[in-house]
Amino acid sequence: MKKADEIPSRPGTLVTLFLCGDVMTGRGIDQILPFPCDPAIHESYMQSALGYVELAETVHGRIPAPVDFRYIWGDALDILDSMAPDARIVNLETAVTVRDDYWRGKGINYRMNPKNVPCLTKARIDCCSLANNHVLDWGYAGLLDTIETLQAAGIQTAGAGPGLSEAAEPAIVGAPGKARVLVFSFGTETSGIPPEWQAAPGRPGVNLLPDLSGETVQAIGEQVSRVRQPGDIVVASIHWGGNWGYTIPLAHREFARNLIDRAGVDIIHGHSSHHVLGIEVYRHKLILYGCGDFLNDYEGIGGYGRYRGDIGLMYFPSIDPSQGRLVQMRMFPTQIHRFRVRRASHTDALWLQNVLNRESILRGASISIDENDVLTLSCNAGE
Repeated sequence: MKKADEIPSRPGTLVTLFLCGDVMTGRGIDQILPFPCDPAIHESYMQSALGYVELAETVHGRIPAPVDFRYIWGDALDILDSMAPDARIVNLETAVTVRDDYWRGKGINYRMNPKNVPCLTKARIDCCSLANNHVLDWGYAGLLDTIETLQAAGIQTAGAGPGLSEAAEPAIVGAPGKARVLVFSFGTETSGIPPEWQAAPGRPGVNLLPDLSGETVQAIGEQVSRVRQPGDIVVASIHWGGNWGYTIPLAHREFARNLIDRAGVDIIHGHSSHHVLGIEVYRHKLILYGCGDFLNDYEGIGGYGRYRGDIGLMYFPSIDPSQGRLVQMRMFPTQIHRFRVRRASHTDALWLQNVLNRESILRGASISIDENDVLTLSCNAGE
């Protein structure tokens, strides 16, 4: 992690972030990259990661493996270039390791060969949130490999570490001459994180929240206050909740609002849901309860089709760092096709617009769509 004084801060200039949901570059996707791991996996349903490639090819046609490192991002790279965000933050749901000591009894174990990490650097990712239910799929040593590989590639990490204090530290990112962005990463057991994955003094693990209580909010607020400087933007990246369904637990809503009211958090970056959930603008601050899957190897797997887990969003909130307020957010609808991100169709973009306007709490605002199928939330609301 960069120290607090290594990135100069200039409050006042709008800061635009790129946020998205789960980026799952392990298992099937790792197999189409230039340096795949041993494909052997330990699932009751599938014993080879190549099986997920075959499922995708059955429904959508041949994937030209091995692909180059830019392939998986597809149309997203042009969108990132055009939006030029000041910080790019994703939830990376895979171990980055070639170790064979998988976590017994978990059922699903994601890993990506460290030699394939350029698939992340090609998108110029600044920070990977790691407090999730796949980062330890290949053991404590696999977690340490993951952190070492990402940091050696110039990608900061948050939410996991060799010990408790390191797992709780924020990443500090941002464009030179603009406000700093502090990324705190947390996970909950409701997302499927085993309790024994919790980091402890001298033991690797993730930054697992004990609960969503007022005491936990207070503890997070104390962490934030120790590192926050005037003009900083504070992001709480949280892996929480189940995979399917639009209902957002009241405990999640109250916790998110309390983080804003009492802990100095400006943006809630929620993930774990396999599809896009509603958003909230609360006191001019952004709450993304669930960003959906941005990239996965689920093509050809049946079930839950009505939620459209293949459709995602690239979120680009623009924040006034003087108060951490959301000024505007542009959202680009995407679709996963042959393990690659492409622009969603007009029909799918309209469907997403309807879902967001139906499921979100926008307090007088609404989400519009333009002739290029870009969704926009302009914030005059948010009390």
